[in-house]
This record gives sequence, C-alpha cells and structure tokens, in this order.
Amino acid sequence: MISQSATSSQAVLITGATSGIGLACVNYYIAQGFHVIACGRNESILNQLNTHHFLTFDITAPEQVNAASAALSQYLLQKNVSLTQVILNAGTCEYIENVFEFDSSLFSRVITTNLIAIGYCIEAFLPLMAKGGQLGLMSSSATYLPFPRAEAYGASKAAISYLGRSLRLDLAAKPNKAIGVSVICPGFVKTPLTDKNDFAMPMRVSSEQAAKRIFEGMGKRQFEIHFPKRFTFILKCLSWLPEMLLIKILAEKPTK
Repeated sequence: MISQSATSSQAVLITGATSGIGLACVNYYIAQGFHVIACGRNESILNQLNTHHFLTFDITAPEQVNAASAALSQYLLQKNVSLTQVILNAGTCEYIENVFEFDSSLFSRVITTNLIAIGYCIEAFLPLMAKGGQLGLMSSSATYLPFPRAEAYGASKAAISYLGRSLRLDLAAKPNKAIGVSVICPGFVKTPLTDKNDFAMPMRVSSEQAAKRIFEGMGKRQFEIHFPKRFTFILKCLSWLPEMLLIKILAEKPTK
C-alpha cells in the first residue's frame, strides 16, 4: 500500500520495518532525506510511520513477496524513483532449549524466516534495484563463534553470511548493474527480540546506534558492517583459538 508522495529520488526498501533495528533504520533514513519504503506484516503500524511508501506482506509467503514486488515496480515507474538500497532486515530468533529434545519445528521456522525468505526477497527485489545500488543482508556477529542453544539462529545467520559472499562474486561479474552487497553483523542491539534474552548481553547498543552504523556502512559500500567494534573484535579474536579451548570457554556449564 502507498502512503504519501515521494520527496526524494533515492529510495531504500527495508523489511522488518515495524520494530527494532528495522524501525530505527526507517527513522534514520528518513532523517537523511531518503525515500523510504517500509515493509512488514502489520499494516496498522506501517500506516503510522512517516514514510513515503509502505508494503504489507509476509516475507515467508512467496506469493505475497511477488505481489509486493509487482506493486513496487509500478510505483517506482510512476514516481520516477530509483531503488538504490535494499536492506533485508526481517528475521526472528528462537533457541533450542534442550538439545536432546531437538525441536525440528523451531529449527525449520527459524531457517525459513531468516534464510529461505531472504531468497524470496532477493528474487523479487534485486531486479528492481538501480545500477550502483547496495543490497544489505542481516546476518549476526553470532556467526563468528558457536554459542549454546543457537543451533537454529546461528545456522541461519551463518548461511546468510555465505550467501552474501557468494552474491558478491556473482554481482561483481555484472558490471552493467554494479550492485554491491553488505553483510550486516550486529552485536547485541536493544530490540523487542533481545529484551527476551535470559543471559548477559555485553556492550549492547541502542537500535538508533545500530541504524546509524548501518546507514554509514551501506553508504560506503562496506561488505561487512559489524558493530560495536570492541565487541566484534573480541569475538573475532576468540574465533582464532583452538576448538577444544573454545568449547571449554563457551559451553554451558552442566547443571547439578
């Protein structure tokens, strides 16, 4: 659905725009003068945002994603707006609480939302991007190390990081479009999702800080946008340790 008329010729599409990092990105990009296309499932919230355009769809439903793409294609032509950035931010986080009662339904749900649905969105929106555009994929700094209970979430985000690397290679071979790729790897960010976590979240930043860092990284066409740097540096250093030592450090302590 469409809200108000455009004021900028450079557009950014943001999925998961109704809360957390996505909502913060919507507000930050608007403040920077971008034509923001906010995407999400909750039409009532989208309708309250101060965006030029919004699309209501479920990223896990390919028919809805394709319908949104068709509507967006017409809109871009009508308004003479170039889709210069796409940030595929929407996702979820659930943990495997008991590995001996592995929840395959949970695993499938997380992989579908965080990975398979990204494929639907790439198929639908990549062809609409302008030459020289930048595609942002939401991964996580959790991909630097294995963490307890993160079998589903970590696997989905590690796959996103690999997807980004592979896409970067193939898009580099298409100089007529010259679309870049950014893999976004946040540390802990204060959002409704992380508010549910029952463990310590060191160096957690606000969603507004995350949005600023994403905006800057996308503008510089950085491949890996990771923050806060102190936290991600520690994780990367730990990843160089021998695997057995990592297990001793990271494995949850047995309960009595």
